[in-house]
Amino acid sequence: MFVDSVEVTLSSGKGGAGAVSFWTEKFVTKGGPDGGDGGRGGSIFFQVDNNTDTLSNFRGKRVIKAQNGSPGEGRKCYGKKGKDTLLIVPPGTQIIDAQSGEVLLDLIEEGQKVKFLEGGKGGLGNMHFKSPTNQRPTYAQPGMPGEAKEVRLEMKLIADVGLVGYPNVGKSTLISALSNARPQVANYEFTTLTPKLGVVELNEYSSFMMADIPGIIEGASDGRGLGLEFLRHIERTKTLLLMIDIASYREMKYQYETLKEELKRYSSELATRPYGVAITKIDALPKEEADEKIEAFMEWIGIEPNHELHGFDMNRETESYMFKKDFGLKAPDNEPYFLLPISSVASFNTKALRFALGEFISQIKEQDSR
Repeated sequence: MFVDSVEVTLSSGKGGAGAVSFWTEKFVTKGGPDGGDGGRGGSIFFQVDNNTDTLSNFRGKRVIKAQNGSPGEGRKCYGKKGKDTLLIVPPGTQIIDAQSGEVLLDLIEEGQKVKFLEGGKGGLGNMHFKSPTNQRPTYAQPGMPGEAKEVRLEMKLIADVGLVGYPNVGKSTLISALSNARPQVANYEFTTLTPKLGVVELNEYSSFMMADIPGIIEGASDGRGLGLEFLRHIERTKTLLLMIDIASYREMKYQYETLKEELKRYSSELATRPYGVAITKIDALPKEEADEKIEAFMEWIGIEPNHELHGFDMNRETESYMFKKDFGLKAPDNEPYFLLPISSVASFNTKALRFALGEFISQIKEQDSR
């Protein structure tokens, strides 16, 4: 089961108590203090593992505790340290204070290991409290308590491209056509119920990660549909691909406006994320009708075709764009970097889209590194 958010109380172990003990042997009736120290309590650690892609291991667990330290013993024997608890999480997991909402940890890198809660210190045994005036102390320290924290674990997928569109717009078909992902594909809305990741290969040495989330509908930022639950999975993406269904009963302009508005309402940062537009299911309409719809849509956005490609044409041997900016230049507000009509089923323009996204991501990474 896909689980991307859980609440749990974490508690490190309590330190073991110091021992009150006195040395005893034959002919020695009143030996000195020899009580050992208690063991330190176990700590709570988080570690990132790429082989984990869900928080389902935490499902149903309300409290997770590390082991308490063992008490000290006589003959100056120290108590055993409590066993640490290692919590394995997928990359992109945030540890959030359940009370204040503060992000305490942001775990991104594979193998990253962080001590979250320190175990309590063990108490000192009575051997430490011998003095000239008190040769047989009967006092030893109790162990220090561990730390406890109520937290919310949230997983946000780490991807280069986030697919954004209405339900049944063709996101799952596209990600299966471009990548190694095999999501469920069917002709009804909300086929995708959980986010999916796919690796898109550009060549032998280069690839990028694509994220498919459940469809967004109007009101998603207020919790309608499945959008609010999964919009956070595109917060970390470097780019967005807005997918507009040319064959839908929803007008193209309405789809575009709604997607932009829901992104803006959810996160002002998402609203300014660089993006491209894919006009999907271009093979579902006659060429003349598709041309007319695309040209009207582009005019409404405020961009002009700078390539000669129009609607779907099975006889076309080359693939190109309707519109493409210089990826090295900043696009004006609300203007896409490229617009490309595609058909994932007919494999029309999917190769062009693959390399457009690859070039787009490469330019953004280069800008970020400056």
